[in-house]
Amino acid sequence: MRFRFYNILPSSVAVIISVTLASCFTGIESTPKITAKDVKRENIPVKPESQYLQDIAPQPFSQWKNGKRFFVSDSKFKTILVPDPYLTDYEPAGSVVKFESYREVTDIAGNRVIELIFSGASGERLVYRTTQSLASVEKSKELRIPFLVEMDVIDSVRSRLVGNTYYIITSSWYDNDNKFFTGRKFIPVTVTDVLPGNSFYSAILCLKDDSGKSFRLFLSVGNDLKSLRRFDSLFSLKNPRDSYPTITDAVWSNIMSGRVADGMTKDECRLALGSPKNVTEQFGYSAVREIWSYENGIFLIFEDSILRSFRQ
Repeated sequence: MRFRFYNILPSSVAVIISVTLASCFTGIESTPKITAKDVKRENIPVKPESQYLQDIAPQPFSQWKNGKRFFVSDSKFKTILVPDPYLTDYEPAGSVVKFESYREVTDIAGNRVIELIFSGASGERLVYRTTQSLASVEKSKELRIPFLVEMDVIDSVRSRLVGNTYYIITSSWYDNDNKFFTGRKFIPVTVTDVLPGNSFYSAILCLKDDSGKSFRLFLSVGNDLKSLRRFDSLFSLKNPRDSYPTITDAVWSNIMSGRVADGMTKDECRLALGSPKNVTEQFGYSAVREIWSYENGIFLIFEDSILRSFRQ
């Protein structure tokens, strides 16, 4: 027999019973709410690599002095200068310009802004108009000018890194023409020089690996904490091999070259190829199958966490 509560019970009692029954199925009412105060925040240790170049950053505008040098990374620098008929043949890319002074002017909207005055390698007068007032520029920690790289930063990075050996943790290498290729990782490399880069990555590191092969890396320096090419994303100060004593030499050789082989574990494959884009699980009668797929078409098939098949 099916009972209808609204025929035999007061409405208030029916509501109470309904809520009670709902809580039995959903479990929501029996689960306490967790607030931020209930979450224990762990103190994550700071890696020394993340602080290695932390003290090197572009100077605030308030500290700029006459003669401060900037590398021009792109000919487009010419397009952002105040028009000058005498600069029609000016090709600035690869040259160094010097800051001379600044002046306040009124822009087309009637706002007071500042213009920065530079001198080119051949004495050209170069004027860049900002969109900021003098007060706002002086308060800013870093004044970025498109296509210019501060040479003081490059000199500081060069002084800090050249001649030192680090362990590289990325396989994204570049040749001397700045063309990408895949190199080895977790090997010792030595910094031979530091060159000015571009607006995105201010420094280019020139390196040699343990076999004498030359290559380059782009490095970001300064206050941009979100950059993916900071020192700690490129290098380790200690040998990464020491953190994996159970991995055999044969497997570690594959990892350094970005290769996988049957029998490797998921952790070993992740060291070799990085984390996959997608992971799919399949449950069978005798084993759990996991399929990893990468953006470049590589896929790995694990059975009970051991690599059984792959396409690389």
